[in-house]
Amino acid sequence: MGSSEPVKIRFGILGCADIARKLSRAIKLSPNATLHAIGSRSITKAQSFAQSNGYPPTTKLYGSYDAVLDDPEVDAVYIPLPTSLHIQWAVAAARKGKHVLLEKPAALNVSELDVIIAACDECGVQFMDGTMWMHHPRTLAMDHFLRDPHRFGPLKSIQVHFSFFADDNFLKNDIRVKPELDSLGALGDVGWYCIRASLFAANYQLPKVVTALKNPVKNKAGVILSCGASLHWEDGTVGTFHCSFLSHLTMDISVVGTNGTLHVNDFVVPFEEKSASFSTMSDGWFTDMDLEWNKKPTEHIVNTDLPQEAGMVKEFSSLVDGIKRLGLSPEKKWPTLTRKTQLVIDAVVASIDRGFEPVEVY
Repeated sequence: MGSSEPVKIRFGILGCADIARKLSRAIKLSPNATLHAIGSRSITKAQSFAQSNGYPPTTKLYGSYDAVLDDPEVDAVYIPLPTSLHIQWAVAAARKGKHVLLEKPAALNVSELDVIIAACDECGVQFMDGTMWMHHPRTLAMDHFLRDPHRFGPLKSIQVHFSFFADDNFLKNDIRVKPELDSLGALGDVGWYCIRASLFAANYQLPKVVTALKNPVKNKAGVILSCGASLHWEDGTVGTFHCSFLSHLTMDISVVGTNGTLHVNDFVVPFEEKSASFSTMSDGWFTDMDLEWNKKPTEHIVNTDLPQEAGMVKEFSSLVDGIKRLGLSPEKKWPTLTRKTQLVIDAVVASIDRGFEPVEVY
């Protein structure tokens, strides 16, 4: 009799960024993935990272990224390197036949991203970016509400906010504030989530026009620390988002339709790992003499056995397994969503550079 154990996709990780700790845990929790190798720019750093995170002795440790890509047993790589290095290493991984799970922002601009996606297409490997909240079962539940014509109706407006208050060490030393490493700054980091959430609410229809809000905050090197933008769709839907390294921790989405509203206050990282919620209201109005509302929002609680990052690894690994064992084609949904997000990022940058003029999204 054959084993009922799932086939485990063997992951290599390029780099010892802090986010790699979270993803290596996710790989461990995923039923169809295993951590096979870690690569750093020095073997000493790889050894120290493995020891501090309690990796099993079977994990291969390499003193270069190339060594991970040259390991024939590595099926897929997770790349949490600075954004400026994504095009080099994602393309190299694809050309070595490794499936690519790439941390966001995926690229510095859509031209670079197109090179990455083209390499993945040419080599027949799966591409996915690391937007973890997309893989929480709550997201699917919210999607069901937003697409319900009776409970929600046609979309009218979207507001998204993601910020955290960074300390002085972050604002001086983090890679996300250094132009040579992550020149998109807050826009590429927390703004990526805001834009993806806006697209999610709009069923992934691109806005027609993007206009950056005036007075973004930049550091002395010109990297964005705080900014916002308005998004305008052809059907009249309007969205706004604000992203910042300079404000209290906030992760809010508000979506308004003709018949209902949706609110979520922790969309990027749930307040609790195994339980997340969102609230909705349909057909809300006032009581006699407008003294009170006729109802209160309904809270929807969604439980999950796997944290969202492990759900992401599980889904990615399932796609890789389908390609490896069943000869399936890579799933195009994920690079498509990545590219749409990157297009809006580019439009915000262009609007800022052009004195906050409206910029069409193509």
